[in-house]
Amino acid sequence: MTKTNSVSKAPARDRLLKAAMELFYNHGISGTGIDAIVARAGVAKKSLYNNFASKADLVNTYLDARHAEWMALYDRRVASACDPGARVLAVFDAYRDHAEFDYERGFRGCGLLNAAAELEAGEQGRDAVRRHKEEVEAILTAHLAELLPDDPQRVSRIAEHIAFLLEGAMVRAGLEGDTARIRAARAIVQDMLKEL
Repeated sequence: MTKTNSVSKAPARDRLLKAAMELFYNHGISGTGIDAIVARAGVAKKSLYNNFASKADLVNTYLDARHAEWMALYDRRVASACDPGARVLAVFDAYRDHAEFDYERGFRGCGLLNAAAELEAGEQGRDAVRRHKEEVEAILTAHLAELLPDDPQRVSRIAEHIAFLLEGAMVRAGLEGDTARIRAARAIVQDMLKEL
């Protein structure tokens, strides 16, 4: 069975979400119209509205899917991490894995942050992006707490520092179109962890 046949047999909702994920990442949310999404998905426009209440609903589903996609990468990486320091580094590895996807138009940075930049303050989608970033920092905090169980204030400061380093590395990686900055940030954190 060819890839085209297997895609065409996928449920309309899945095809629409896949098309939206590709187009939103490649062209931005504002730069992607409903007509382009339904054309890429190979469905009628009515199918979009049978599956999503609006474009905003589709955008929110897209953001949830991006979060789930990253969590799956992290879960795979952390499963093989043998100690708390390796679990911290698994966060960087998951971001690198995400950046190294075979994007149609190349890596353009964090899809969640790209989307948040297009959404107005107070929109549900921006809250989803904020929750993702907070969850990543909470993951870092939990792993660091294993390393420094008696110093929660220090753990919090280090987790925040690492989260900032990670975000900066992702922004630069998106601008430069490769993962060198993510690998460099990981090396900096690896050296930091040796000092704890």
